[in-house]
Amino acid sequence: MFFKIKYPELVALLLLPLSIAAQTHKSYVPTPYPDRIILGWQDNPATSQSVNWRTDSTITKAVGAIIEADPSPEFVAKAAIIPASTESIVIEGKQVLYHSVHFRNLKPATQYSYRVGNGTYWSEWFHFKTAEDRPSPFSFYYFGDAQNDIRSLWSRAIRGAYSTLPKAQLMIHAGDLITTSNADWQWGEWFEAGGWINGMVPTLATPGNHEYFLDSSGKRRVSYHWRPSFVLPENGPERLKETAYFFDYQGVRFISLDSQAALLDSTVLDLQAGWVTDVLTKNPNRWTVVVHHHPIYSTKSGRDNDEWRNRMEPIYRKYGVDLVLQGHDHTYGRGLNMPLGTSRKHPNGPIYVVSVSGPKMYDIGLQDWMDRAASNTQLFQIISVDKDKLAYRSYTVTGQLYDSFDLLKSNKGKNTLVDQAPTLLPERLELPAEYQKRYNPDQLEEYNRRFKEYKARKQAGKL
Repeated sequence: MFFKIKYPELVALLLLPLSIAAQTHKSYVPTPYPDRIILGWQDNPATSQSVNWRTDSTITKAVGAIIEADPSPEFVAKAAIIPASTESIVIEGKQVLYHSVHFRNLKPATQYSYRVGNGTYWSEWFHFKTAEDRPSPFSFYYFGDAQNDIRSLWSRAIRGAYSTLPKAQLMIHAGDLITTSNADWQWGEWFEAGGWINGMVPTLATPGNHEYFLDSSGKRRVSYHWRPSFVLPENGPERLKETAYFFDYQGVRFISLDSQAALLDSTVLDLQAGWVTDVLTKNPNRWTVVVHHHPIYSTKSGRDNDEWRNRMEPIYRKYGVDLVLQGHDHTYGRGLNMPLGTSRKHPNGPIYVVSVSGPKMYDIGLQDWMDRAASNTQLFQIISVDKDKLAYRSYTVTGQLYDSFDLLKSNKGKNTLVDQAPTLLPERLELPAEYQKRYNPDQLEEYNRRFKEYKARKQAGKL
């Protein structure tokens, strides 16, 4: 069978491969309708909720609408209208507006419906639930670096986490959400990948090195997108607004530290060390979780952040930090700093985790501090806290439970580690194909040596 194709159509067909090649990424042009909607906090989570979103430059009087959730659709007309603040920024030569609304004087442990817009152009209605006003069980997601192929491949991490436990109360991102700090299309992909989940589950984000850039004055600073895109606590050091902060939720103190700023400037390292000491000294919560991008202990030799570790780890130990969540190394490692051959049952410091949720993968070093490792594997984590128990679960993006442990806290504040990892599927430790091709024979021999030592140590631990 033959088809008649007119000349203009033939030209278009011939040029199609060229047009596809030229279109390296999707365009994310703002409109009057709200997009990049994301929940966050700047006040008490039991009585407040903040929302951030973006529009084009025509929406100058933004508002939020809120009401206690009701299964009847008649609630719409009864919703309270709350004025929002608006910030104008120029991104890639175009003016865009970011808006923030703070819903306050809410009831604890109560579900609300909300939407944002300007009275004419509205988002859809979303739900959120305020926190309890006392320590109570809850769960949260933790993601390592998203960074690359965000829309295409990282999307399955955040959607997998939500599908596994839709009722999580917040999510943590340990830096490198994108790979080019000010590239709007990458931020567009990040928000598209999370989609409406961002509008239902509040976000606590920490910047990584890829969120930083060199400005025209030669100074390293956080992305132009960072503060306009998020609503985060502003209780950190003045120089680190919304990058270093702390936040209390139902018996857990979450602390975000800006490791990139610290590694760029030793005075910022000193500033954060003093600040976090004060925050930990005055901590009334039973559990403490610290989040930053650069690991205290790397999953690969040669990537250690000695200055950061030497300053921060003694503080973590002294003040009883329970869990440190990190990124940066694009592999998975979980463990603690205790001498080899000693029992890991009673940790004398935090449990350290390095994880990766996006598709960019590095080779793994199989270091002595690690009790569970993974290479070439996208993961997400779900962490639950209930009174004296912190339950940590790491899943592959295909839904397999990959790592699992519980921390049990005594009345004296001492932790007992119950490690379930030995009963799970074998560790995924094969080198990514890229590194199998890149490694020379000496490097392959060194990796195989480390691999055998790591497996022997794990086997000895079972005896």
